[in-house]
Amino acid sequence: GSNSHLWPPDNHTFFDPVTYILTGIPGMEESQVWISIPFCLMYIVALFGNSLLLFIILTERSLHEPMYLFLSMLAAADLLLSTTTVPKMLAVFWFKAGEISFAACLTQMFFIHVIFIAESAILLAMAFDRYVAICDPLRYTIMLTKSVIGKMGLAAVTRSFCIIFPVIFLVKRLKFCRTNLLPHTYCEHMGIARLACDDITVNIWYGLAVAILAIGLDAVLIAVSYGLILRAVFQLPSKDARLKALRTCGSHLCVILMFYTPAFFSFFAHRFGHNIPGYIHILLANLYVLIPPMLNPIVYGVRTKEILKRVINVFYQCCSRSSPLS
Repeated sequence: GSNSHLWPPDNHTFFDPVTYILTGIPGMEESQVWISIPFCLMYIVALFGNSLLLFIILTERSLHEPMYLFLSMLAAADLLLSTTTVPKMLAVFWFKAGEISFAACLTQMFFIHVIFIAESAILLAMAFDRYVAICDPLRYTIMLTKSVIGKMGLAAVTRSFCIIFPVIFLVKRLKFCRTNLLPHTYCEHMGIARLACDDITVNIWYGLAVAILAIGLDAVLIAVSYGLILRAVFQLPSKDARLKALRTCGSHLCVILMFYTPAFFSFFAHRFGHNIPGYIHILLANLYVLIPPMLNPIVYGVRTKEILKRVINVFYQCCSRSSPLS
């Protein structure tokens, strides 16, 4: 019968799962092929957009300014975040290739959470960059030197690594007895923990602490810096200066909202939305590894004149090389 792949129902049969099976989106098996089309397109846009953004920022000397260097960190994080999750997700949707070893699952879980928290720190660094640029412009170049930016990037990754490293052990200590079917498109901490027969209170509290102390704190600090930025902007004498300042912050604000909204929504749905169907949780979890990586380069590319100009140049050069007339 259909239960032959499940483990014996006897609760005392503990087993160390050698492999997990990612089942995709439970309850939407029929439409997974259709769902995979927009997901695949979003991933292609994310890959192309972030690679182009990185290429432009790294090759164009005039863009080696703090704002763009932080943006290149964001693009790198977005590339990693989507590539850690989407290829496997598409394999599940297209080929039912959901099998993943326990070690690979833990590795994927580790990278997803590390990159996600690092990205939150990068957004905070970008808010600080905008704060200094608008509230203390004379000290901008003194404060945000290349070495300071490098250290901020390193700090973001280190903090993230230290926060998520214990999660590996929190998952490894669990005993599994029921099933190795993971109703998800990728391995994430609570998804794996919920399969265990042990008490997972520690996992739940640690996840909660991470969400509040890392992501929540970053969001609060970003909000504070934007409060100070807006206060400074509205004290500017001319309307033009006010608009220009708001424009430079607009794209960053869009990116912040795209990053934190699905994340917080997903987080609260997990904690309090016990009557929300499972597929909604999974779709949300997919959106926060797909939407920010896809939209960030578009938002910055379209809203930042310097980047837009370079993008047009790159395309112009490519087209003129490939046209037979040149």
